Order: sequence, then structure tokens, then C-alpha cells
Amino acid sequence: MGRLDGKVALITGAARGQGAAEARLFVDEGALVMLSDVRSADGELLAKELGDRALYRHHDVASEDDWAATVAATATEFGRLDVLVNNAGVFAVLGMTLTSLEEYMRIVTINQVGTFLGMKAVAETMIGQSSGSIINISSVAGLGGSAGTIAYTSTKFAVRGMTKVAAVELAPFGIRVNSVHPGLIDTPMLSEAFASLDSASIRTALEATIPNGRFASAEDVARMVLYLASDDSAYSTGSEFVVDGGMTARL
Repeated sequence: MGRLDGKVALITGAARGQGAAEARLFVDEGALVMLSDVRSADGELLAKELGDRALYRHHDVASEDDWAATVAATATEFGRLDVLVNNAGVFAVLGMTLTSLEEYMRIVTINQVGTFLGMKAVAETMIGQSSGSIINISSVAGLGGSAGTIAYTSTKFAVRGMTKVAAVELAPFGIRVNSVHPGLIDTPMLSEAFASLDSASIRTALEATIPNGRFASAEDVARMVLYLASDDSAYSTGSEFVVDGGMTARL
């Protein structure tokens, strides 16, 4: 039996990278999955690849109306909603004094507000079922600061904090809420962030900061998310799960 047999999951930012890896693993483990993203071409292609156990829906996580429509569509198509993975996010490297308010708020709106809206949107359905698992993708940037990431880091600390509040509020209803804190993940989002730099030398320098000596794959993170989506983690809520190859173990 699959670890997610009988479960229905909604994964945001699922069209590529980490979200797509989570979607593939979830389907392999028996889940029905609603893929949501703003990258419709990629999302529809992935849904076709995954077959009748997955559907794609265009979804802007910064829109409360989009959240309501996506949650309703998931419940209509699949009959319930057991797992939310708040995976959608954006990343930028820019010094604090060079970060405009517009750019700061763009990242906050997607990463932080989108996560809040997602938890709020699924709460009623999960409360009605007396069960559910919400998995918020934060980052090691939600555990410590790095130069050039003022906006991104602020959102990932916020995701970490909101996770704890939601976990306390929703625990009486049988709903678990946890955060996942990836380190450096080999995904298109990371490559795009460093596109204007010497990517080979940047990669070498960054890998030197990781005790395990390599970037994580999207599948490395997906396996942690699978654990939190499954009943194997039934007694885990309000906690931080780090997937960083030992980065944060260093002083």
C-alpha cells in the first residue's frame, strides 16, 4: 500500500521544481493531487504525465478568490482535501539598500500572504473532516539571515511563525501544521536567481558551505514533505523539519 492511499492533496507551485517532485511522489504513494500554479503550460503537461490521479488548475496564491476557487474545485473533483502543501514562492538576491518597496512587497505577497491565505482557505474543509495536514515550505532562511535576502528571509521567518500559530489553533480539530526548511535546492528558481552571475563559481562556493558537499535535489525535500503528509507523522505539529545537508549545523 502507498503511504498516501485515500488522501487528496493540493500542492501549490507544482508545475516545476520542488512542487513537481512532490506531486510525482504523492501520486506514486497513492494520493489524488490538485496541481496549482501560474505556469499553466508546465502544469498541464505535468498533469497529463501523472494521468487520472492529478488535475491542474491555474492559481495565483496572492489572490483570496483564487484560493477559494481552487479549494472548492479540489473538493468537488476529489471529494475531500487532506493535505495542503504551501510550496509556491519566489526568491531574489538583492542587498537591503537596493531593495525597493515594490520588490519587497512582491515577495511578501507571494511567499507570506500566499501561505496565510492557503491555511485560511483549507481550514474550514479540514475542520469539517476533523483531520488534515498543512505543510508550509519555509527555508533555512527562516532560521537565520544571509546577506542579499532581506525580503525572502523576512517571508520565511514569517512562514515559520505562522506555522506555529496555526498548529496551536487547529490542533483541537485534528489538523497538523508543520514547516519544512530546505537549504540549497537544485531547482530552476535557484538557477534563475543567480543567472546574471558566474553560476559555476557561485555553485562551487555554495557547495563548499554544505557539510554533505552537494545541493539537495527536489526529491530530497519531497521525501520529507511526504512524511509530513502521511500518517507516519501523526504526532508531529508546530515543528520545523530541516533538509539542508548540515548547513545550519555549523556555527
